[in-house]
Amino acid sequence: MKKAFKSIYLKRRFFIVLTAIIVGFLLSFIFQDILGAIRILFFVFLILFLVDLLLLFFSKGGIHAERILPDKLSNGDENAIQIQLANNYLFKASIKLIDELPFQFQKRDFGLDSLVKSGGSKTYDYNVRPTERGVYSFGSLNIFVSSPIGFLAKKITFDSSKEVPVYPSFLQLRKYDLIAFTNRLFEYGLKKIRRIGHTMEFEQIKDYIQGDDIRNINWKATAKKGQLMVNQFQDEKSQPIYSVIDKGRVMKMPFNELSLLDYAINATLVISNIALKKNDKAGMFSFSNTIANRVAAERRSSQMNLILETLYNLESNFVESDFSRLYVDIKRNLNQRSLLLLYTNFETLDALNRQLPYLQAISKQHLLVVIFFENTELLDFANKKAETTQQIFEQTIAEKFIYEKKLIVNELRKYGIQTILTKPEDLTINTINKYLEIKARGLL
Repeated sequence: MKKAFKSIYLKRRFFIVLTAIIVGFLLSFIFQDILGAIRILFFVFLILFLVDLLLLFFSKGGIHAERILPDKLSNGDENAIQIQLANNYLFKASIKLIDELPFQFQKRDFGLDSLVKSGGSKTYDYNVRPTERGVYSFGSLNIFVSSPIGFLAKKITFDSSKEVPVYPSFLQLRKYDLIAFTNRLFEYGLKKIRRIGHTMEFEQIKDYIQGDDIRNINWKATAKKGQLMVNQFQDEKSQPIYSVIDKGRVMKMPFNELSLLDYAINATLVISNIALKKNDKAGMFSFSNTIANRVAAERRSSQMNLILETLYNLESNFVESDFSRLYVDIKRNLNQRSLLLLYTNFETLDALNRQLPYLQAISKQHLLVVIFFENTELLDFANKKAETTQQIFEQTIAEKFIYEKKLIVNELRKYGIQTILTKPEDLTINTINKYLEIKARGLL
């Protein structure tokens, strides 16, 4: 009984009607003729209150609710959540649903309202966008149900507590997996690359047919056979592709609520999947003041699961990154020439110059692609209309930092280092573009 009492909530309609009756009784001191009507209204009010109480707490039926969650959520993406609700009462119920979302979303006023007829059901669909990897704990479902009278609300709590892990963006993985193997690349800014020459992996000598490249004619085989013969080449396969993630302090900066580190993690997952499907070996490791999260480049069937779990468990205390340690580790552990996609960030030319000798040394043995980020908030600020002298001064400083990013790109290219300067939200697509360009030009 005590528990049932705690689940009773008085609604606004109750207080409005009660206030009107009290005012009526006060006015009856002046207008005594209305006293009888007010008394009748008061007794009707009491009867309706008791009927409302009986309908909600003593009638057959009830409300059933269930939250349907995916096994895991995708970081940085809109994830669909569904709540199914059924009304088993004998009356049309007014329902307010409050879902206890994980604290990471910082939503304390999340509620859904609807009317559900007797014996009917209702499905609620909403999206959540996590911005951190880890475990998210969903709490209870709280239902406040009212009868058509609307004086009371009964609180029903369903223990739907569940923990759901948030993994790197596997939804992006599916999306870019599709576009990387279709002709829709131009819709996402991917360029068609004209192939220069061919790779050096010889496959076979075959008869010449119209359309074959005459530069591939094998004159010795032609002389022996008495007809034109050509060398056939195939794309080099099983080349090591490593994603190298800087998890130092420069990667802590957030854009659109997602840190640069998580943008790099999401891009690593996508590019690893595409590399494996392009018959290359995919691997990864991270670094700051130490080297960690190493996955050797392989083509085994379990490689994607291994990379996914490694990225999910990647943690950082955002200390200063040691590029000298990175160079030593690469020289010691990577014996085969590899494509290294280095996700990092440089804000100034001085910051680059401190690390440039190590990047040059790495690029002598491997094909190095340095990927760093535009400051989109700085770009938006610089493009605003300045109205005061102070704003003009601040925008001038912002434009200086923007221009310095372009100087960093030129400095890296001067030493033959491949470079991507990208907005955080365009990181994945620009990385895919560069990978496909490198494959098409046979640079590795």
